Amino acid sequence: MDVVDTLRHRDQMVLRELDNVGKEKQLIDRLREIYTAQGIEVPDNILRDGVKALEERRFSYTPPKTSLSVRLARLYVSRSRWLKPLGAGLAAITVGLLGYHYGVTKPAAAKAEAQRVEFAEQAEARRVDLTETLPAKLEALRDAVQDAALDEDADRLAETYYQDGIAAAKAGKADTARSAVEDLTLLERDIKAAYEIRIVYGPNAERSGVFRIPDADPSARNYYLIVEAVDAAGRRLEVPVISEEDQSRQRTKRWGQRVSEAVFYAVAEDKSDDQIIQNAVIGMKPSGYYVPVYSVETPGGALLEW
Repeated sequence: MDVVDTLRHRDQMVLRELDNVGKEKQLIDRLREIYTAQGIEVPDNILRDGVKALEERRFSYTPPKTSLSVRLARLYVSRSRWLKPLGAGLAAITVGLLGYHYGVTKPAAAKAEAQRVEFAEQAEARRVDLTETLPAKLEALRDAVQDAALDEDADRLAETYYQDGIAAAKAGKADTARSAVEDLTLLERDIKAAYEIRIVYGPNAERSGVFRIPDADPSARNYYLIVEAVDAAGRRLEVPVISEEDQSRQRTKRWGQRVSEAVFYAVAEDKSDDQIIQNAVIGMKPSGYYVPVYSVETPGGALLEW
């Protein structure tokens, strides 16, 4: 190996000498001179073996052909150049991904989950409202009205409101069902209320009566007294009234109650002397009844505007 190493360091000389066929002896002599100059004695057989090994390139390195494994090996060997930048890049990417996950993805997922839970809770609350809460309220109010009512009109109206509300709840129409609950609540209050129906007069009343000429019969007149509902405490109540002109239904504290011509002019005469109506009470609504009872002649019907 030492001989070959010496020959390799004298590569140009060796190649030149080996190119001349039959000059092996000269090459050996040259090698002997080199070792002798260094104070080293090398036998001729070793020198010949060295020259032969050099010819056969036994100790020469031949680079391997390029392949995947060779590329991977070279990449591994050069890791000192690329590993740190790659690690820094991967660290930066990791930090970015973590920041995006905890700053964007996770909050978005939490918000979506909160919205899902809220939607589920709202859906469940709506289901309970439609299948349990509203039907229970409707039934309780209907029973309360029917227990308090002393006439069939109130019973029938309470049942109508109840059935309308139940049908709406089954159809998923919560607002309509709640309207039925409100109607029953007002009906219960109206049934239990007791009041007198009084003709209005005095400084706060512009007039106590009006008349109308119906479009269907221009020669006829309909007479109305302007009245209000007053309870035992003197409070003016809001009560349901149906207009005979357009069949609209409103809750009002003052309306025009239709009466006969004779009653109308009797009230006018009563008021004409001192602007005070002595017999101002023309009806009453006892608790338990829906429709008032009038003490004067009235064909029924009312006005909401005059």
